[in-house]
Formats: sequence, structure tokens, C-alpha cells
Amino acid sequence: QVQLVESGGGLVQAGGSLRLSCAASGLTFTRYTMAWFRQAPGKEREFVAVVSQRTGSIFYADSVKGRFTISKDNAKNTVSLQMNNLKPEDTAVYYCTSSASVIQSQMRSRSAYAYWGQGTQVTVSS
Repeated sequence: QVQLVESGGGLVQAGGSLRLSCAASGLTFTRYTMAWFRQAPGKEREFVAVVSQRTGSIFYADSVKGRFTISKDNAKNTVSLQMNNLKPEDTAVYYCTSSASVIQSQMRSRSAYAYWGQGTQVTVSS
């Protein structure tokens, strides 16, 4: 049974930093593409960042590029999201997700991912 457990959310002032972590179990971690999505109140869940299991390629949403960094630790079965220079518009529930078979053109689509964590709240105050 695949389980993804996020941690590291919290309340931070604008301009601050947070580091989210996602611990994965029940899967062969090196074979899975790992991604982060987020959902703000009243909005659709949106893509944030992804690291491809096959190529190691990394992609970011334009809104976070240059501020967020995704990284994958295969030895610890974790994927992290370092978030710097946070803005109030980054406030959302952040979800870790994984897929064993997602192609590059689908990596930004939430429908491509089979497994999801429960989410962790990030609140950025102005």
C-alpha cells in the first residue's frame, strides 16, 4: 500500500522560507516520478513542481520558478520542496503525489498521478 506523508507546513511571514518533506512508503521509490501540487481555498489544485523518475528532469510552475526547489532523496525515500521568498499568494494546502508511469507532457496534470498525501497547510502572512 502506497503512503505519502507530508510535513513541514506552517505559518510564515512574506519573504520567509519553509521546507516541506514527503515520506514515501509502499513503493519502489526510484521508479516513481514525484511531484508537488497545491490548492488554495476556492481554487483548483495546481501543479507546483515535479522530478522525473526516468530522466531526473525537474520542472516548475512559472509562479514558483526561481523561488522553490524540489529535490529527491532516493536513500531516504523522501521528496522535499524548499520554498524561499514566500508570498501571500503561496498560501495553500500542499500535496505530495507520485506516479510510476507519467510522461513528460502530462507531468503538470493532476489526473496523471495515482497516489496523494493528505496535504500540509502553508500560510503566508503579508
